[in-house]
Formats: sequence, C-alpha cells, structure tokens
Amino acid sequence: MNQNSQRPATLPSLPAGFNVAAEFPITRNWTFFNHAGVAPISARAAVEIERFAHEARDDAYLSGRWYHKIEQVRKLAAQFIHAQPEELAFVKNTSEGIAFVANGLDWKFGDEIISTAVEYPSNVYPWMDVSHRHGVKHIMLPETDGRIDRQTILNAVTPRTRMIALSHVEYASGFRHDIAAIGQFCRSRGILLCIDGIQACGVLPVDVRTMHIDFLSADGHKWLLGPEGAGIFYCRRELLLSLRPEIGWMNVINASDYGQYDFTLRTDARRFECGSHNIPGVLALGASIGLLVEVGMSTVTQRVLALNAQLCEGLEQKGYMIVSSRRPEETSGIVSFQSRRHNHAGIISSLEKQKIIIVEREGRLRASPHFYQNADDISRLLAALPD
Repeated sequence: MNQNSQRPATLPSLPAGFNVAAEFPITRNWTFFNHAGVAPISARAAVEIERFAHEARDDAYLSGRWYHKIEQVRKLAAQFIHAQPEELAFVKNTSEGIAFVANGLDWKFGDEIISTAVEYPSNVYPWMDVSHRHGVKHIMLPETDGRIDRQTILNAVTPRTRMIALSHVEYASGFRHDIAAIGQFCRSRGILLCIDGIQACGVLPVDVRTMHIDFLSADGHKWLLGPEGAGIFYCRRELLLSLRPEIGWMNVINASDYGQYDFTLRTDARRFECGSHNIPGVLALGASIGLLVEVGMSTVTQRVLALNAQLCEGLEQKGYMIVSSRRPEETSGIVSFQSRRHNHAGIISSLEKQKIIIVEREGRLRASPHFYQNADDISRLLAALPD
C-alpha cells in the first residue's frame, strides 16, 4: 500500500504548545477510535472531578462555590451552540432532554412526527410512547445506501405534521443531515424541529439559531469529551413555556426559600432542572467544552474530516466497502464500513489485542477519531486491518 496516499491532504495544526499526551493520556495506552461511543474524558475534565471530590471530602459544600461555577458552564455551553444561557438546561443524558419534549408538549390526536428508521433508540422510544398515549402518528423513513435524502423527509410532511425529530448525525452510518435546510423548511411552516445532537456537538459546528432548531439534547460523553451523566438541553426561548416540565424543588422561582411554598415555575430553561445537579459531571463537561473552544471548532472539524478522508482512502485500497456517505456536506466524525471477506467480530478482537479500538454497529464496523489524533494513528489502524 502506498503509505503517502494515506495521509490527509491538509491537517490543520493544533494550537502552539498543545500537548496531546498531557491533555489525553489515553494516547499512551490506546489508539482509540470510538468517540461516537463513550469517549475518554479530557485530563482537564478529570481535574475538575478530582477537585470536586477533594472539596466535598474536606469541606463539604463550604469552599467549592459549585453552583456559581455551574452558571459559568451554562454560559459557556450556551455560547458553544450559539444559544442564550436562559435557553440551556443541564440534563443527565440525551434521553432526558428528548423526553422533556415528548412528555411536555400538548399533543393532539392525529398529530404527526417524522423521524427515520435508523435513529438511536433514545430518539425512537419517546416518540413511540407519544404515539401510543396520544394517538400521534410516528413516521419512520428508511435509509438507502447509508443516506436519508432530505427531499424524502420534506416530501413526507403533511398538514398534520407537528414535528420532525432527527439525529444531526446518524449513529450507525455517520450520515449528516442538512439541519439548516430542514430547519428553515420547518420554521417557515410552523413545524417543530427536535434534534438529537450527541453525534455532532463537539465535532461539527452547531448553531441552533442559523439551523432553526427548536429543541436539542446532547449528553457530554461522546465528542464533547466529558463524563457520562452530564449533558445539555436547549429549548428555544419562545417555546420555554410550551413544555410542561417534571416538577421538583428546584425549578420554581424561589427554590432556596424552602419553607415558603410558591408553585410558580421559572420562566427560563432552569424550569427543566427539577433537582440537584450532577456537580462534578457538569464542571467536568465545562472543562472539556473549554478545551474545544481553545482549540477552535473549525480546527476540530477540519482535523476530524481530514483524518476520516485519509481513513476512507486507505479502506478503499484494502477492499473494504464504505457505507458512510462521502458527499462533503454529509460527512461527519463517523466512518462506517464493511469487510467482504472477514468476520467483523474477529477484526475488532484482533485490533483490541493491538491496542486499537473500533466497534460494530448494525452490522458495520465503525471508526470515529477525534481532533487530537493524527495521520499516524489512522495509518496504524489501516495497517492492522486485514486485507
């Protein structure tokens, strides 16, 4: 194989002084290509968790100023997706945010939800539940050759369509929807757009304003490089009062006045935060988002797409079938591919013995590198894959 042909044409430089081994110690032990699964947390995120543990051990809540820091993370996370802080709530996971929408809207019998038949289950079961409980029609459009054509989605719209619910990037194929175009279509027709953003946030630019997104939910444990159990939920300001939240002690206006019961809900996104935060998780998530901001999302995206272009070229040379769309506007951090000659489980096991991690999803091998990796990492994977 021509090794030179396996190097990306352009791989933007990381910031001067950026120490990959220090920021991502996993590189000392593994060549890790499952950021679309559960990614390693950044060293900065680990520091925040350790700091919280020491403060909680030594001083309980007295020295940490944790909730002040959480509001700083809220501002940072909101800026990261081009939202306002009052539009962003912290959630346990992507499923919780989507459930806020599914359980919070006033559904009418005969409403329609358009989705795809290749969504991750967190973006399927809530809509199935709505369908069963409220007589809503849940339309799931099929994938064709690793793609879901935008016009197929738009053609499925009827006067009864209430919502389009999509993953920004589909987890098994890596197909990237043109959310901006779909969002513009929805906004012009009064259709709600709910996005599972977990496979885009942290690797692709996400702008909830220009994409006309109404709701977005994303856990932090994939491309955002944070721990499991801490994510974000965006609700467009104009829709905040249209969702009925789950009720607890903390989403009312006078939450800290414990003995004065005033059942008046907050009017910002904190109305969805019904109880105490996962403090170490949110602070760690903030540290990793800060790292991505420091590197620059343009650099992050360009590096990942360049590495995946190198990977796809090498895979084709070795005879693998690439499932992921290679149209520039449809690429993402995920490359899904298949072997025509070798058992996928055997390939994964062999790679793991060589300290290289990829996974299988829906009968496809899936690799998902991140920005801190380089051309040599991709070449190592290609060299280790059987011909």
